[in-house]
Amino acid sequence: MIEVLVVPTEELGDRSYVVHDGEVAVVVDPQRDIDRLEAVLDEHGLGCAYVLETHVHNDYVSGGPVLAERRGARVVLSAADAVAYDHVAVSDGDRLTAGTLTVTVVETPGHTDGHLAYVVSDGGPVPAVLTGGSLLYGSVGRTDLVDVTRTEELARRQFRSAHRLADLLPGEAPVYPTHGFGSFCSAGAATGGDASTVALERTRNDALVTDDEDAFVAALVAGLTAYPAYYVHMGPRNREGAGPVDLSLPALVDGDELRQRIAAGEWVVDLRTRSAHAAGHLRGTIGVPLELSFATTVGWIVPLDAPITLLGASSEDVTAAQRQLVRIGIDRPAAAGVGDHRQWTAPDEQLASFRRASFADLTPASLGDGVVVDVRRVDERRDGALVGSLHVPLHDLPARLGDLPRRTLWVHCGAGYRATVAAGILQRAGFDVVVLDDDWANAGRSALTVAPPTVASLAR
Repeated sequence: MIEVLVVPTEELGDRSYVVHDGEVAVVVDPQRDIDRLEAVLDEHGLGCAYVLETHVHNDYVSGGPVLAERRGARVVLSAADAVAYDHVAVSDGDRLTAGTLTVTVVETPGHTDGHLAYVVSDGGPVPAVLTGGSLLYGSVGRTDLVDVTRTEELARRQFRSAHRLADLLPGEAPVYPTHGFGSFCSAGAATGGDASTVALERTRNDALVTDDEDAFVAALVAGLTAYPAYYVHMGPRNREGAGPVDLSLPALVDGDELRQRIAAGEWVVDLRTRSAHAAGHLRGTIGVPLELSFATTVGWIVPLDAPITLLGASSEDVTAAQRQLVRIGIDRPAAAGVGDHRQWTAPDEQLASFRRASFADLTPASLGDGVVVDVRRVDERRDGALVGSLHVPLHDLPARLGDLPRRTLWVHCGAGYRATVAAGILQRAGFDVVVLDDDWANAGRSALTVAPPTVASLAR
């Protein structure tokens, strides 16, 4: 009997899977921190025959080569994908045996050229299908990560791959995608959820509810949004094959070294909540709260080769941040600080802070000669914007500081998280900042005019 165990990585919007027959397993699309997958294998007393990679990933560093080495397994990857480590190269229709399970390879190009789906059967009438970045819940994987000039071509291949899978499998077959749970690798109206079947996807999936390939491609391409800057480094890293991770605590800094790192322009990241960071922090640090989007945010604004120092209230917070960062290729922080932020200040040094406000606090009088800065993505701003606001997406902010006026900047995003990160970047560069720590849905409470979506492009 087939059992599929889900190992979610909610921080990146991905899932890995352990598929087994009670004795032997295959692991599908493992994240870099393989200890979580090894714990599942050990808990169920499973051997591991293969590590199945649906594609060379663009959104995280795979733990496949290390997991396979540790468990005496083989990595399986498309013959179309050249990698630098030992693996089993497979093509459409190839079959592998793992215990009583049969794994059939189905080529499903689109998300990448060499993308594969794996159909796993125990001989019964209903197999399970591991779809990677092809057929997601409600949608499909984006097609602009391989080469932006080939986006439309790959979108057409993605459409055909989705239809091929749906035609190949019985409606009862459960679908297990890797992406689509908040991942920037997904495109269209991904629904998330805990489970789906081929039959359900036929009723709701962007690629399956229409036979009009041209309409699907046009909609997919028009709906593509910005994706994190670190994505460009993931493919090469995964072709090379990453080594094991080290989650031990980095060297701890004292106040003198910390101030030296800040003075040198290094990135010093405060892991506390956004309210705690706003209330008091070492000047020159940025606050990136240790929440689900932590690694994505850091990887989007900080160059992957830049030294990073992590400041946490506890060693557990620092280690949790490290776990998120190794998944995107930031293997070791340069240093860390643990404890109360006040312990690192010089005797005559005051903690920096910035004001938090709501949209209801934003009036012409309170704004004065200040400027509202919108750090949402381009696609978010299309849904409406404050007239007169400047638009600088968070991921562009470090490179565009020179475009901003030296006035008080009232910064907002969609809910307050990115605005707090932006405030740290701006304050680090010498700007006076107020954070609109509020939900965009409340923007109408501001005394300023909110442009509707049809004219939001006028609000720059």
